[in-house]
Amino acid sequence: MVEDEKLTKIHIDLPHRWGTGGESMWAVELGGDPYELRNTPFYAYDLNFGDVVRAVPESSDLKPEIREVVRRSGNRTLRVWFKKETVAEDRALELLRSLKDKLVSFERATKYFFALDLEPKADITQVREVLDEWERLGWIHYETCEARVADSFDDSSEAGLE
Repeated sequence: MVEDEKLTKIHIDLPHRWGTGGESMWAVELGGDPYELRNTPFYAYDLNFGDVVRAVPESSDLKPEIREVVRRSGNRTLRVWFKKETVAEDRALELLRSLKDKLVSFERATKYFFALDLEPKADITQVREVLDEWERLGWIHYETCEARVADSFDDSSEAGLE
């Protein structure tokens, strides 16, 4: 994030995403209805840091609502949940910081839930090999964040109903 950027909140409705009905994200208004995302999404699928989206408020008293992606940034998103029974909070942060050389940064939602941002030049295969190992060791659960439903940033209506 650039120090002098004027950020605004935009929103995405997520009626089928567990744990939330929507998500607000920081963005830079580019003039009119395009905005550039300035944080890594914690719940929405198929959105990434730096993507340019079209967002329009449903009324003057509401945040602009994301309608579509106008331009992809090339960044990718993964989400990681550390198992608090097996990994202390400071150890979780240490593990995530170890991914920096793989062009990965992270944002924190809770003590144990993080959104990872992979820069365009990051090798997702290498990053996933590390995460797969952490999962095998019982430290984490993680998910990729590509689209789950065509033309939607939401999860499927059947998700979590197992």
